[in-house]
Amino acid sequence: MKRYILFSAATVLLFAACTPQRGKSSTAEPLPRVEVARAVGERVVLPMRFQTLLYSNYDATIQPRVSGYLLTKQFTKGMPVSKGQVLFTLDAAPIKLNVLSNRAALASAKMALAEAENNYKRAVPLARISAISQSALDQYQAAYASAKAQVELAQSQLDESLLQVDYTTITSPISGIIDDEGATVGDWVGVGTSYSVLATVSNVDEIGVHIAIPFARYFQARGGEGGGPSYDNKGLLRDIRLYLSDGTLYPYRGTYSYTKRDAGNQTGTITIVASFPNPERLLKVGQSAVVVADVGSPEGVTLVPQQAVVQQLDKAGVWVVDRESLVSFRTVTLGDKFGHYWIVDGGLGTGEMVVVSGLDRLHDGQKVIAELAKE
Repeated sequence: MKRYILFSAATVLLFAACTPQRGKSSTAEPLPRVEVARAVGERVVLPMRFQTLLYSNYDATIQPRVSGYLLTKQFTKGMPVSKGQVLFTLDAAPIKLNVLSNRAALASAKMALAEAENNYKRAVPLARISAISQSALDQYQAAYASAKAQVELAQSQLDESLLQVDYTTITSPISGIIDDEGATVGDWVGVGTSYSVLATVSNVDEIGVHIAIPFARYFQARGGEGGGPSYDNKGLLRDIRLYLSDGTLYPYRGTYSYTKRDAGNQTGTITIVASFPNPERLLKVGQSAVVVADVGSPEGVTLVPQQAVVQQLDKAGVWVVDRESLVSFRTVTLGDKFGHYWIVDGGLGTGEMVVVSGLDRLHDGQKVIAELAKE
């Protein structure tokens, strides 16, 4: 009986030893396949993003040329107005009285001129026969010249008063959007009053933006030239694009206008002004927008596909495959995006291979089968 038990136990142990255990493979796991891409060196023009506000390239300040009581306002604040459209009218009655007075003064001066002219013409032949002295002739001639001057003065005063009547009707010098300064009908307006400015009309055919470029980036883009900023920066910006606050790309490209005279020493920037056409009136003054533009000449950079970059909080890195097909995680310094690529400013060399797919299955020192990703 004991021999049977011992034999049975030995048989069970032998059977267990010969039976494969569940969950354990008898062969090694296959190496993971990953797609890789080469970090390439290119010469590219680096784009920059600028947060800005839209503004009118030209504002016309509406100021009354004469003083008087405001009779009418013929527009709606914030709405478009056309060039030549009547905006305000002032009480012209006091000025029209001046017109009547000046017309009378002109008529009187003309009568005096006619009398002085006749006296002078009669005196000339008398002086030739010595019937009057030369000094008397000179007096007649001076009176005639004075009378002509008085007519010219009276005529200019009449013309000025007629102009002042015209000035009581105030029209818009340009087409644009009008902003009211607050004067109401019945207010005394004009030079030296509380309402020396009645409104502002902003031209919106073109909309301007201020592009503030940091000093360091500006001089880098201009090739490191010294001597202060240049006022001729027409070729510095290219492909100027505008994105609205909702991320929509504006369909028209911008153009360089001018460089502002004063450098922003407190902000450390050079401000360049660009303009965008606004034929459909999509752009509004004061609207927030983002401007993206290529700045400067092509520079040498290292590019990797965006899908190769792993970003965690404030750090970024890539999985690098070496010549022995081993992967390792590398922390890198990112620059700007360039199309479907990231610009790598540090931590990766041109020509190194980076993984672009299957990144979540990797760990440092792992061996992989690398396949070049299709472009």
